Amino acid sequence: MFLDEKTVDGVSCISFNQERFDAAKVVQFKQFFVDAVAAGKTRLVLDLTAVKFMDSSALGAVVAVLKTVGARGDLVLCGATGIVAELFKLTRMDRVFVIVASEADAVAKLNS
Repeated sequence: MFLDEKTVDGVSCISFNQERFDAAKVVQFKQFFVDAVAAGKTRLVLDLTAVKFMDSSALGAVVAVLKTVGARGDLVLCGATGIVAELFKLTRMDRVFVIVASEADAVAKLNS
């Protein structure tokens, strides 16, 4: 699996552990979060530190996850750099998502 999960201070931290996030991983990615929310995990961090390439279908999947979490909880992204950060800026998704530098910052944001 290309996602790793751990709990930090009551927050579910999910790390995408591969450099390429593209259409081939979208279905499993979305299902992982549907299952997490169904299991009651409502404070979520998505760590994109390892991701060096992200296509539009992957961005769409992250948007779908935000919709899945919806009013039931919160999603904070962290670790988006380089091309990945540019994708969020170019599509103005940086205005839709809370994006911070590190997992520690994301956990702090959710616990504040």
